[in-house]
Amino acid sequence: MSDIAREAGCSQSTVSVVLNANRSVEISEETRARVLRIARRLGYERPPLRGLNARRPVSLGGHIAFVIDYMSTSPEAVVALSGVRQATEQTGNVVLVAETGNDPVLEPRTLEILIEHGVAAIIFACVFTREISLPEILKTTRVPVFLLNCYSRDLRHPAVVPGEIAGGQRATHALVKAGHRRIGTITGEPFMEATKDRLEGYRMVLATADIPFDPELVIEGDWSASAGFRGTEELLDLADPPTAIFCQNDRMAIGCYEALKGRGLSIPDDVSVIGFDDEEIARHLFPPLTSLVLPHRAMGRWTIEQFFHGVQQLDGKYPVTKLECPLVERDSIAPPKG
Repeated sequence: MSDIAREAGCSQSTVSVVLNANRSVEISEETRARVLRIARRLGYERPPLRGLNARRPVSLGGHIAFVIDYMSTSPEAVVALSGVRQATEQTGNVVLVAETGNDPVLEPRTLEILIEHGVAAIIFACVFTREISLPEILKTTRVPVFLLNCYSRDLRHPAVVPGEIAGGQRATHALVKAGHRRIGTITGEPFMEATKDRLEGYRMVLATADIPFDPELVIEGDWSASAGFRGTEELLDLADPPTAIFCQNDRMAIGCYEALKGRGLSIPDDVSVIGFDDEEIARHLFPPLTSLVLPHRAMGRWTIEQFFHGVQQLDGKYPVTKLECPLVERDSIAPPKG
């Protein structure tokens, strides 16, 4: 400890306070950061966390950290975590979960603590599929890092996301295959990658099937049931309404069902409907909703498989892995009338 104090230009008591993560003593963040940086370089292990056996230093070796921006508001995040836990059941690894809220202070501090205490790997996850700027600590750590539902431009770490374009293609193709040529779609918010990719898949299938793209058939939504209801009303009010509707998530499909039934239209006899995400509600709608699975459980398993296969190499480049969104056929699609 004296070596750290001498190099950091502070007292041994200051070093002790910093290394014990004691925030009741007022020490500048600059000094704290300098002490921790020097301690790491000198190979000093921080003392045990409070409340744990002080005779044994805390080690999280063998533990896997699942760090996510938002957990409590996302069923998909829970499913992804379930995939991670299922994949580690036979190995004895404990999964530690941390929610950061994208907080610019909490997020790097959380990662720093996990790395300092020796986690075996970090799964860094996002609720919404997107490109991220990696926290600086993840650019330099030697702890294996895996990105779930996000990716970085430099391809520094293995990353996995849903195959959204292919999913949009698969959903639209299911309607074209049933004989539909007038196909409406209700999208999510336009700034989101899932929206852009699913819409791209929709347009690709129309082009392949020689069906002219009609922008009137694309209604902007926001993933809510209310948006599905409003969007369906807009589509039905067109001079030439669609015979099928691709709702880009299941919640909007709920609103779509209500709007169709409110107009006295039968699903699928009058209008076919397909959703996306395959939430539990899809199988309980009447008729049960044909949908596509968001592969978050498989994505969670994928990260653990990559870790145990030792695929990560320092300074490697890793193409983003896109997992298939399988089609689950139920009873909401039929050939168009006539």
